[in-house]
Amino acid sequence: MSHSIRVMLVDDHPLVLEGIRSVLETYEHIEVVGAAENAKDGLKLALTTKPDVVLMDINMPDMNGIDAIEMFKDQLPTARLLMLSMHDSREYISTSTMYGASGYVLKDVSTSEIVAAIEKVAQGGTYFSTGVSQVLMGSNEETTNSLLTTREQSVLLLVAEGNSNKDVAAKLDISIRTVETHRKNIKKKLGISTTAGLTRYAISNGLLGA
Repeated sequence: MSHSIRVMLVDDHPLVLEGIRSVLETYEHIEVVGAAENAKDGLKLALTTKPDVVLMDINMPDMNGIDAIEMFKDQLPTARLLMLSMHDSREYISTSTMYGASGYVLKDVSTSEIVAAIEKVAQGGTYFSTGVSQVLMGSNEETTNSLLTTREQSVLLLVAEGNSNKDVAAKLDISIRTVETHRKNIKKKLGISTTAGLTRYAISNGLLGA
């Protein structure tokens, strides 16, 4: 590649940051332009350093990587986001890509694979590390079914269609408090904090016609 790829790292573990940084700096075509221990600092830094690729941990305090994806996409639309995680859980992977991440790499992969992922997303492609690709191969329907109970799926569908808690309670003949509990559990299981996010999830997983 003619120009070096500008990479920024966001991870709340200083040792992980240093480890990845020192390895990436041994590659001539990769320039680490900054590192931050949380998403908010990462975004501030990114606005001045203008990275091509942001390598970001998913599980961080204050704001998780999935919520941060939207922030980055909004304020730095040209940066490509590559999520780094110890978890190959399908909900993290599908939610990350739904929010706009270009790839998802597990922390235990080799350095050369992390570099390959950075190269691929910098060129506009998408990259999922080996374990992740296998997880994604499962059908979408199975994803939601394995994550949510049948009742939770019914609640998700009604919420995604725009029904209020009161409407959902009436339609399913359960109390409003029960609906609220279901919603809380659904959001926790899917790692989604907003109703709009739930709607997007329902559409992308084929539960709701787009």
